[in-house]
Amino acid sequence: MPEDKKRIMSGMRPTGKLHIGHYMGVLRNWISFQDSYNCYFAIADWHALTTKYDQTQDLKQNIVDVTLDWIASGINPDKSTIYLQSLVPEIAELHIYLSMITPQNWVERDPTLKDMVKILRKEPGELEENQDISGIISYGLLGYPVLQSADILGFNASLVPVGHDQLAHLEFSRDVARRFNYIYKTEYFEEPQPKLTETPLIKGIDGQKMGKSFNNDIKISDSEEETAKKIMRAITDRSRIKKTDPGHPDECEVVCPYYLIFADEDTIKTQRNNCELALWGCADCKKQLITIINNYFKDIRNKRKELEQNPDYIHNVIRTGSEKARDLASNILKDVKKIMQLY
Repeated sequence: MPEDKKRIMSGMRPTGKLHIGHYMGVLRNWISFQDSYNCYFAIADWHALTTKYDQTQDLKQNIVDVTLDWIASGINPDKSTIYLQSLVPEIAELHIYLSMITPQNWVERDPTLKDMVKILRKEPGELEENQDISGIISYGLLGYPVLQSADILGFNASLVPVGHDQLAHLEFSRDVARRFNYIYKTEYFEEPQPKLTETPLIKGIDGQKMGKSFNNDIKISDSEEETAKKIMRAITDRSRIKKTDPGHPDECEVVCPYYLIFADEDTIKTQRNNCELALWGCADCKKQLITIINNYFKDIRNKRKELEQNPDYIHNVIRTGSEKARDLASNILKDVKKIMQLY
């Protein structure tokens, strides 16, 4: 991975096995970057603790599961640096320094923090809609945007993959980089630029946002049988009462949109025609979709099963990737301390 390539940094919180929305919206983009950029992909376990600090019993397995899903999907450890956030302590130290220069009102108005609070409100057993959050939000969650900036600036990344709806999240890190450079009269930190990506919205089988905690997701690692059961429960056209009623593909909430994402053009035309002419009922559409999705993820699932049999390899990927990430982050931290004239 020659350093003449621009550096990309991104990551995910290890909160469980990944679903097909993660693959279509994030992993496919990451895979496409690997030959053109120096990619650093973080398993962000510190970020997971900002909302799950009292639910750490599954964290180690979640870290393994995320790594399995990444590699099985096509993230190549020989091309990209896969690392565990907590194994790169330089990020935490940089976070402290950046927190010293970050105004409080920047953090309070940042959309990242607001989105994390929304997640807490939506997850079962967390916050009620009108519950006072002042005594519940931790210091760590409040500092989430600054830690996120340290993740990016800790590798002086040139680019961060984001969808159009995430541009405001990156702007905070750009502001922090700009402020550091201004205060210490340097041009050391790049202002990370957005690498705009295609992020198709994949709804959960209930028509809502797909998520593990909502019990509406189809996981990358689900078996064919599990996938079939979930798709048969998926919401379709609510106005279609009988199989003999003409269907309305544009009003179908989940199944028809899945066809648009996973099926080829001829299959989409056939499905749409058979739906509108009532040649297929909703169950028929679902059965065809089961085959399409299972075929789509077949190779990934087989690869994941192979990787599961070699846990030493997975732990080695995490360890060696984290060591490589530390090498870069430690050099950047040394530069930062020198610029700040610290001891």
